[in-house]
Amino acid sequence: MCTRTHEVGGPGSTAEATLFQQAQAGSLVSLNALTTRHDGLVQAVVRQQVLGDLPFAEALQAGRIGLWRAIRGFDPGRGVAFSTYAWPCIMHQVWRAVKAHTRFYSSPVMGEAPGPLEAPDPTTVWEATAVRRALHDLVHRLPPRLCQVIVARYGLDGHPPTIYRQIGATLGLSGERARQLHTEALVWLRQPAHSQLLRSLLGRHTLVDYEIADALAQRWLRRRGGRHGR
Repeated sequence: MCTRTHEVGGPGSTAEATLFQQAQAGSLVSLNALTTRHDGLVQAVVRQQVLGDLPFAEALQAGRIGLWRAIRGFDPGRGVAFSTYAWPCIMHQVWRAVKAHTRFYSSPVMGEAPGPLEAPDPTTVWEATAVRRALHDLVHRLPPRLCQVIVARYGLDGHPPTIYRQIGATLGLSGERARQLHTEALVWLRQPAHSQLLRSLLGRHTLVDYEIADALAQRWLRRRGGRHGR
C-alpha cells in the first residue's frame, strides 16, 4: 500500500495552512510566499487557455491576480486541495483579461472602424474550446472498450452517432450489452474523481452535483448486483 506524507512546509501541510491564515489576516510576507509557491499553477492554467491576441506575459499577470484572490478566499479546513479551489479562479481572471484585451483593440478608439459583424465573445470561444478539450481528455481516459462505446454512440470521432446494435456488432456483443456498457461508461464519466475539470467548466462542481453522481452510481451498482466485471 502506497502512503504519502506531506513535506515540511509543502502544499497541504500544517505550515502552509498557517501561511494561508496569515495571508488572509494581512501578512504580505505570507501572501508573497504563497504566490511564489503556487506560481507554477498559474503557468499551467495559462498554457491551457485560448489567449487570442493577449500576450502571454499579460495572461500570466491576470492569472496571478486570480491566484491572489484564491489565496485570500481559500479555507484549508474544508478539505479541498488548494489547486482545485484556485484553478477556476485563475481561469476566470484570464478570461476577463482576454475579453478586455479584445474589446480594447477592436474599439474605434484604436483607429479601426468596427466591422459589419460583431466579433465572437472570447470568453464564449474559450469556454467552448476548453469544454471540448476536457471532454476529449476525459472520454479517452475510459477503459478502451467503454471509450469505444462512447465515441461511437455520440459520434465523437466525426462520424454519425451509432445505435447500440451496430456498436455491439463491431465489438462482437449484443445490442443490449452495448447499452449496458454505455450506461457503465456514463457512470464512470460522472464520477467527480474523474470529471473534476469538466465539472468546473460546466458549473457542476458542487456538493449537490457530487451527491447526485454518487446516488446514480450506487443505483447502477445495485442493479448490477455489485459486480464490477466487464
